[in-house]
Amino acid sequence: MRRVVLAAAVMLGAVASAQAADMPDFLRGSLGGYSPTVNWQGFYVGGQYGYGSSDEHFGGSNGSMLSSLIANNVIQEMGVAQWNLQLGGVSTRSSGYGAFTGYNWQWDDVVAGLEASYLHGSFGGTTAATAGPLIGGPLSDTFFHNVTVNSSDSIAISDIATFRARAGYAYGSFLPYLFGGLALGNADITQAVNVHDQYGPTFANAAASCSSATPPLVCYSLHSDNTLHNHLIYGYTAGLGVDIKLVGGLFMRAEWEYVRFVDLIQVNMNTVRAGIGYKF
Repeated sequence: MRRVVLAAAVMLGAVASAQAADMPDFLRGSLGGYSPTVNWQGFYVGGQYGYGSSDEHFGGSNGSMLSSLIANNVIQEMGVAQWNLQLGGVSTRSSGYGAFTGYNWQWDDVVAGLEASYLHGSFGGTTAATAGPLIGGPLSDTFFHNVTVNSSDSIAISDIATFRARAGYAYGSFLPYLFGGLALGNADITQAVNVHDQYGPTFANAAASCSSATPPLVCYSLHSDNTLHNHLIYGYTAGLGVDIKLVGGLFMRAEWEYVRFVDLIQVNMNTVRAGIGYKF
């Protein structure tokens, strides 16, 4: 009896193995625990939508303008060129849309590639500040001077392109990855500095109001501005994401990207993105 049971079990096992061999891969995987590696190698393109924040650190970005504006002016004796213009930082939020394209190489479950990503939006911020008034004197011209400095800065970033190297590990239909590389941006930058000086032979003269005072009080202003349109800014990028295979070559993407621009005005950007792409 045991021989009959053993022979029947062997026959059933052989039949089951033959049937499993004829099944499609996805059914065979569900029955036997087999999960074939998804092919991520090749060219791909896609579209994306992003939302995030940008932190602008204006700091002393107008300092060189102030130094040039008051060059050879007696108020330099008050250390005006070294004043903290107190422009500080600004944080804003915005959204954008764009595209990405790249190429993957694959070794078993390890995937590496090169990618270019583009985002169009309206990022940036504006700030203004006042330093002073400060009365000093008598200076070398024998007068007391009452100095105030007004300054403003703005940056508007419309286009961001990042060129990345990335590496990931495929888990079936999921491809989590890390990336890093170069960042370029297209920005409009406006900087302005206005120095107001009023002076007279006494402290009281310098402290008087220009709108109501009479000579010997003297009032004047110096102004300088600098506007750059379509200025190329540069920096670096890093982040992480995941690609999820849907059907055929179609996949969806979720991503976080950090970008830091270091040209003229320091800008830190954090965006989260969702996209859909196709691998050829």
